[in-house]
Amino acid sequence: MSDRQPILPGSTLGVMGSGQLGRMFAIAARRMGYRVATFSPDYDTPTGQVADIEVTAGYDDEAKVREFAKGVAVLTFEFENVPSRTVAWAAEHCLVRPSGNVLHICQHRLREKNFLAAAGLPVAPFREVASAAQLAAAARDIGLPGVLKTAAFGYDGKGQRKLLPGDDLAEAWKPFDGASAVLEKFIAFEREISVLVARGADGAMTTWPVCENEHANHILDITCCPARIPAPVASRARDIATQAARALDLVGVLAVEMFLQHDGAILINELAPRPHNSGHFSFDASVTSQFEQQVRAVCGLPLGSTDSLQPAAMANLLGDAWANGEPDWAAALANGAVKLHLYGKAQPKPGRKMGHLVAFGRDVDEAADIVRAARAALLHRR
Repeated sequence: MSDRQPILPGSTLGVMGSGQLGRMFAIAARRMGYRVATFSPDYDTPTGQVADIEVTAGYDDEAKVREFAKGVAVLTFEFENVPSRTVAWAAEHCLVRPSGNVLHICQHRLREKNFLAAAGLPVAPFREVASAAQLAAAARDIGLPGVLKTAAFGYDGKGQRKLLPGDDLAEAWKPFDGASAVLEKFIAFEREISVLVARGADGAMTTWPVCENEHANHILDITCCPARIPAPVASRARDIATQAARALDLVGVLAVEMFLQHDGAILINELAPRPHNSGHFSFDASVTSQFEQQVRAVCGLPLGSTDSLQPAAMANLLGDAWANGEPDWAAALANGAVKLHLYGKAQPKPGRKMGHLVAFGRDVDEAADIVRAARAALLHRR
């Protein structure tokens, strides 16, 4: 199929990965009349439960990947750590959006930071580290405190360590030995924010209102939308996000996580070239959700409005909520302004994202209060 022709409802859309992001993408796609096929090493997955086709195979299974790609009109992703050769195999048989190059950049912290810096986008000072000696040199160069992170396969705080002046750097390096890593200057930020931006095949772009994010144990805990920041700061954050999407030549949805400093300066923390946890509010609170927009973008359709219907807040539900048995869902939903999303995961585990709540309010403060109260209520079992 030509990359200039829109992919119309009735076509089959492929998604690599099978977690909750793929699940919500599949729900949006099926509502629009598309069929959905998902590919991952797992069975009875969050995505597979709502997709038309669930293929269970490894990403290194070339024959299965090629067969899967031949059966879809376009392939997209719900996580960025798909091997490059897997994407290359698929690209010989179908459109791939976003491109393999976008994934290649965003799945590796050093490549991502070098790309952003080369594009003139704001990032914290950083240095590549591949040995204890290089870590010591990097610490002298950019100063401590800093954060040492693995270059690949890090998420939700995994694969990183904060370093303080006086720390034994040789000892700190031991868990990272043999891996490529990055030392970043620690940023004393005022708050964490994110911008979700969509870019269509024709280059058209839309952004949702800036999100304000709170983390607990390095995992996103609460997102409020719109962020409680001055309008000029929000405008600058959206501009940075659209610049990043344009520089990547993205087709799809991009989450740009940022630090807002006390002086109003903004630094990019990291990119995710797919829908993002901080954009889950949009499923209920926006004219067009991030998942529907992903469908529109990768299918070459016009992008939808990202206007908010009402101020909203999202709270993650982790497996910890099941520690003492089934949560009290009725109590959580006693307030009619609360929405429940569960991802269909069979085994709740501490720190595992099992679902989320979204609440609406007259303003974002009220929405945040309601969603916190709803989450607290589900733990108060009879």
